[in-house]
Amino acid sequence: MMNLTKKLPTFPTVTLPAPDGGLPVEVSLIAQLDPGAGDALITRTDMRQRGHQNFVDALDEPSARIGDTDFEKGDASSLYTFSVGQHGHPFHRHQGHRVFTAITGSGGTQLRFAMLPDSAMHADARAFLRAMRFVDLPPDCLFTVRFGGGTWHQFVPRPGTTGHPALFALSCHTNELGGQLTDELRGQVLANGADIPSLTETPPATVQALLMDPTFDTARVPTTALALDKSAQQTCGVVGRIVRARLGSWRSALTRFRATAGLVSSNGAGREVQSHRHMPLDSLAARQFAGHRVHEDAFELRLAADEIGTRSARALLGSVLEGFLEHRPIGVAQLMRLRNFLVRPFRLRTSTIGCPVSSLLVDVGGSRFNGLPVHDSRVAPGDDLAEVVLGADDRHLAFRSVVRVEIHADGGASVWLGTRVATRNVFGVVYMALIDFVHRRYVSPAMLRLAVEYATRDVPARQFSPGASNSPGFAT
Repeated sequence: MMNLTKKLPTFPTVTLPAPDGGLPVEVSLIAQLDPGAGDALITRTDMRQRGHQNFVDALDEPSARIGDTDFEKGDASSLYTFSVGQHGHPFHRHQGHRVFTAITGSGGTQLRFAMLPDSAMHADARAFLRAMRFVDLPPDCLFTVRFGGGTWHQFVPRPGTTGHPALFALSCHTNELGGQLTDELRGQVLANGADIPSLTETPPATVQALLMDPTFDTARVPTTALALDKSAQQTCGVVGRIVRARLGSWRSALTRFRATAGLVSSNGAGREVQSHRHMPLDSLAARQFAGHRVHEDAFELRLAADEIGTRSARALLGSVLEGFLEHRPIGVAQLMRLRNFLVRPFRLRTSTIGCPVSSLLVDVGGSRFNGLPVHDSRVAPGDDLAEVVLGADDRHLAFRSVVRVEIHADGGASVWLGTRVATRNVFGVVYMALIDFVHRRYVSPAMLRLAVEYATRDVPARQFSPGASNSPGFAT
């Protein structure tokens, strides 16, 4: 029976010393999550993990390397995610030092460790069993673990629970070259081709046979239990575990029906977008719907010389157009989904990207610029100015958008996005009145800002110099 013998004003922690004086095992319990949150979080993050390009499913420990080593810059660390399901995973060890933060499942988790010299293990396989120490963790908790290379370990759901995963973790390999690696494995690490299975060693067959022996009683292994509230042996603790376990199963089941796609947002490096009444007088915009009463707007974003490098206007414009397709504001995408739903009964055209540049997704029957469909384009002699005309015709209105890049004498640049709209009927007039505010204040500025951020992403970082104003968003 477990007895909570010590109350602490901080994180409950257990330290398991290494018999040979090496690094100990350190486990700290950090926080208690909502009932059932552990199973739901593990289910959701495991689904995302499986979509990662470096996902590996082996040794009952699905994992993904999400942070690579960079030996050229002196960084030998790497970062992994891994999960352990409802059946646990086998005992194993790694040569390198490990530090990880994890979430327990809604049934709780048992961490199993064994630290002993290889000579003792090979001389007597039962020495492995005598060296074992367990740490019990409660359901739905955040905890941390740190241990040295060569530490045998196994993670399983807490005994007495069924149907709940053990944990999901973020693991830092502080030195991927740590320990006594074989030449082959060392070469694999240096080539950035290592993964958790390749860095893993399982115990000898004699030890594995003892661990699987039905007469081996894990309840007789020295065990420490960490908790953040009342002892699990009390009645309220038992009831709480049952409630958490049930909620965990329900929340996990519901999670499987929800989308797991991740989102990446950006503020476009905080660059300021200036609003104008019209595009420059020499712009191709002036030719669009000439003689018609139109809605018109224009937005400009200025870049310093070191933000564009040596690229010409044509090259920068091509990158900006790619940015409209590849770096879309999440809010604009959500607005477009709502707009598409509302206008579908009226048989209006729909698009997945903001209307000012939506024609980039379809062949408008005009020319092409850098492989993308446009109505018209031009590049000035000297390649210091380039612009394209986009747009489409619909039942209620026709619009044309002009994307323009000007290279200035000081090496900086201006990137413009302007739109002219000719309404065709009363519905078109009402439609423009309804969307005008959001279009001017959010849609066009956000699209321009993120497209420009995409276009400048590969330019080397700006050089900061004393006395210069280098802070984006502040004018001097």
